[in-house]
Amino acid sequence: MDPTARRHRTFLIAAIAGAIVLLILVGVGVYGLIRGPRTAESVDPAITESPATTPPADTSSGPEPVVTVGGQEEFAVAVAEALFTWDTTSGYGPADYAQMLADVTADEEADAAASDVRAYLPTTEAWAQLRPHQTRQWLTIDTIEIPAVWEDAVAQAAAGQIPDGAIAYTITGTRHRTGYWGTDPITTTHDVAFTVFLTCTPERNPAPAPADPITETCTLLRLSQLDNPLR
Repeated sequence: MDPTARRHRTFLIAAIAGAIVLLILVGVGVYGLIRGPRTAESVDPAITESPATTPPADTSSGPEPVVTVGGQEEFAVAVAEALFTWDTTSGYGPADYAQMLADVTADEEADAAASDVRAYLPTTEAWAQLRPHQTRQWLTIDTIEIPAVWEDAVAQAAAGQIPDGAIAYTITGTRHRTGYWGTDPITTTHDVAFTVFLTCTPERNPAPAPADPITETCTLLRLSQLDNPLR
């Protein structure tokens, strides 16, 4: 065989092999993004793939303001839902969803809480890769409770270390994601656990009736690392 032809054939085979490897890596990478991050431990059997389920109706809308008036537990639930509910087809980005939580964060914790929130949301680069797959996410909550160690933490804290009225709620639940791999719908689920730290201030109407309940206005303080909650 002519040496020039042999070199051309070798180069062509190498190029084709490289292209195949690249396609495999890109496919695995995007599929991994649709699945969401895996924990550092061994494979989590709670992550499953199945035909896509229908997400709650509000996941197709844009970011929703977090309701701050109500009670401590209600606010913790609202924060949890805001953290995990997003839709890459809504026309908004991760910064827009993060802003809803920034709007209800205590001023003195703004920078630290913003960093906490960013750790729960996809990066801008990941969002751009998720958008063509029409990826949506939402959370179903299984349990919400004040962690057993919270009382001890408050008792042992130095003066001023924990704001007055602060409370912690540990939430467990299931994170759901839906999207498309080509034309095939895909759903993934992943067990999650985290702690929301917040504080609420009681408020009354200017001229309350005797039977009027006391409402509370709440603000977010911090979030634990995902899957590393207080117990």
